[in-house]
Amino acid sequence: MKFKPAEIFVFLSLYYACIVAEEKVQQPKRTYIVHMDKSNMPDSFTHHSLWYDSSLKSVSDSASLLYQYENVVHGYSTMLTAEEAESLGEQPGILSVLPDVIYKLHTTRTPEFLGLGKSTALFPTSGSMGEVIVGVLDTGVWPEHKSFDDSQLGPVPSRWKGTCEVGKNFSASSCNRKLIGARYFSKGYEAAFGPIDESMESKSPRDDDGHGTHTSTTAAGSAVPFANLLGYASGTARGMASEARVAIYKVCWLGGCFASDIVAAMDTSVADGVDVLSMSIGGGLSEYYSDTVAIGAFTAAANGIFVSCSAGNGGPASSSLSNVAPWIMTVGAGTLDRDFPASITLGNNEKYSGVTLYNGKQLSDSMVPLIYGGNASNSSGGNLCMTGSLVPEKVSGKIVLCDRGGNARVQKGVVVKEAGGVGMILANTDTYGEELVADAHLLPSSAVGQKTGDAIKKYIASAHNPTAIIGPGTTKLDVQPSPVVAAFSSRGPNPVTPAILKPDIIAPGVNILAGWTGAVGPTGLASDPRHVNFNIISGTSMSCPHVSGLAALLKAAHPEWSPAAIKSALMTTAYTAYKSGQKVEDIATGGPATPFDYGAGHVDPVAALDPGLVYDVTIDDYLGFLCALNYTPNQIKSTTNKDYTCQKSKKYTLGDFNYPSFSVPLETASGKGEAGVSSTVKYTRTLTNVGAPATYKVSLYSQTQAVKMSVEPATLTFGSQYEKKSYTVTFTTSSMPSGTTSFAHLEWSDGKHIVRSPIAFSWT
Repeated sequence: MKFKPAEIFVFLSLYYACIVAEEKVQQPKRTYIVHMDKSNMPDSFTHHSLWYDSSLKSVSDSASLLYQYENVVHGYSTMLTAEEAESLGEQPGILSVLPDVIYKLHTTRTPEFLGLGKSTALFPTSGSMGEVIVGVLDTGVWPEHKSFDDSQLGPVPSRWKGTCEVGKNFSASSCNRKLIGARYFSKGYEAAFGPIDESMESKSPRDDDGHGTHTSTTAAGSAVPFANLLGYASGTARGMASEARVAIYKVCWLGGCFASDIVAAMDTSVADGVDVLSMSIGGGLSEYYSDTVAIGAFTAAANGIFVSCSAGNGGPASSSLSNVAPWIMTVGAGTLDRDFPASITLGNNEKYSGVTLYNGKQLSDSMVPLIYGGNASNSSGGNLCMTGSLVPEKVSGKIVLCDRGGNARVQKGVVVKEAGGVGMILANTDTYGEELVADAHLLPSSAVGQKTGDAIKKYIASAHNPTAIIGPGTTKLDVQPSPVVAAFSSRGPNPVTPAILKPDIIAPGVNILAGWTGAVGPTGLASDPRHVNFNIISGTSMSCPHVSGLAALLKAAHPEWSPAAIKSALMTTAYTAYKSGQKVEDIATGGPATPFDYGAGHVDPVAALDPGLVYDVTIDDYLGFLCALNYTPNQIKSTTNKDYTCQKSKKYTLGDFNYPSFSVPLETASGKGEAGVSSTVKYTRTLTNVGAPATYKVSLYSQTQAVKMSVEPATLTFGSQYEKKSYTVTFTTSSMPSGTTSFAHLEWSDGKHIVRSPIAFSWT
């Protein structure tokens, strides 16, 4: 059968059209957050929602809105192909089209450790404390937990506009006068992974993970006597702001926390009326105009909401921080003065100490054979005790030494147990140094630092029949030195804006006891059948809600203070030395910590209630900060939802941004740091008096002779409350080799208050 040329042409045209159509159908879709310039809506639309819908229909016939955002951003989220997203981004009135990002969770003795057990007139009354609402974005809440007892609380604040959202295993009655609101956000998550498997997790505000219950009760849980984990850390558990109200926004699911859901939750929390937002989550790094958490946090701060975020668990690597926007309080982690020691005795009678939270049946008092996981495996993962890596014939009836890293610490114990091992010693490697994190292991275990781990490995290698005994764990108080900076706590310099010193502060984040879900055991493993009311876990996820709760305390005591004033009070009163005068240590190095590790220092809430002076920041200051970054009007609006054009006649400098700390990036004339080469920079700051009239004098302290510092004026006299005074610091620097860092600090004091600012110098 022959085809005519015209028929062949039609056939080929149809064939290629089908291929193109098929390719179009097969183009993968993903979720995008579309940020609209609401103020520039065309006159042809009577409502912005109609404009949003029209803009979407112009690039896709099938796409629908997942969320419509009204507060922290104006716009919506939807699923598009890359081609559709690009086309949409070219339309007038579209500020940005940002791909959805997956964020991860940064995973009580603390009131006493922080001095909150003291009776003082500075603390807010229960009435004012009950007016403060702490919003927590996390994995949800276990509403039946005793930490949400409302028997001591009055009516819910009348300004509260939130709700208790009904879902699987969660009813309207799950909320009360303590847990005043609970919502869940899953549309972005389900767009990426499909419908939530309700046999695995609750499509409701209920917390199946534990993380959200732990963070929310740390921030503002009611007092619960006789709290403990498996007999460890017994005492009364209470949140930092134990009389504040709690609102839960579930944004994190088994597969992570999606930016589209996070923005929707932040958007809702602003409308609901929260005073503090606590977010123990973090993602990648980007400029502020494409960082959805930073964008949402800006509008929250502009609405008077204090936003606290975890710094991340990427330490001790430098520049490992997340959540670094200057309007966010970025919180690192330190230790408490409480530990959970468990002894190890080797067959050569050498004794060592590790930590554990195991409370099951102990090993016998007689010596047990000991083997290194790396010697009990046919795979490269044996030393890490990875799943399936241990040979049962080699570990049966023995204690196995496993190296930390590669998989979860508690998972290693399960691997040992399944292979027939009877105990585990968990040894730190270079990455973790001497940092000890306790876990509720499922078999007799003790975690040890690198030096101890190396000593035990040396014994195993030299002994003919190595043996050991692992003793029971105990709770030990008044451990010194404390705090020390946790090795896992993410460090500066700030990878996005080096001129802003981050983290801002550290707070307790190691071995923290707080409320837990009833859905899983303390390890979170499917093989863990135990159920506990409280759990002990570690991470900057735990330090963040400490500061969130303390911010709520300050908000109750000083309702007129801005979020920036609260942040300044917490930072300038933080401490960097022990009572002995020795500098706070970094457990990763064993030496003194620096402002790149702890920011302004370790939080001191009692001092923060009466800071004397604060560095306040207005929205205009933040806009000037973005101008100093040379942001375009479009980038500024994408970040702030505000129309603002930087003045060409005005000089904007990062050094004049009114931050409570100083980071001074310096240029070196050459990589060799030639002698005699110097430069001068001036930074100006403004202080607001929040105390009685007083005269403050400045003092300067520096580690380096390469920078000469002077302050003008050296004395500031405040005649009334809320009076403002400015000063200028002049830094005259000698050139140093590129990569050099050094530190200093500046203090203003009236004899009663010390207003302290860290200074970090870095030569590039």
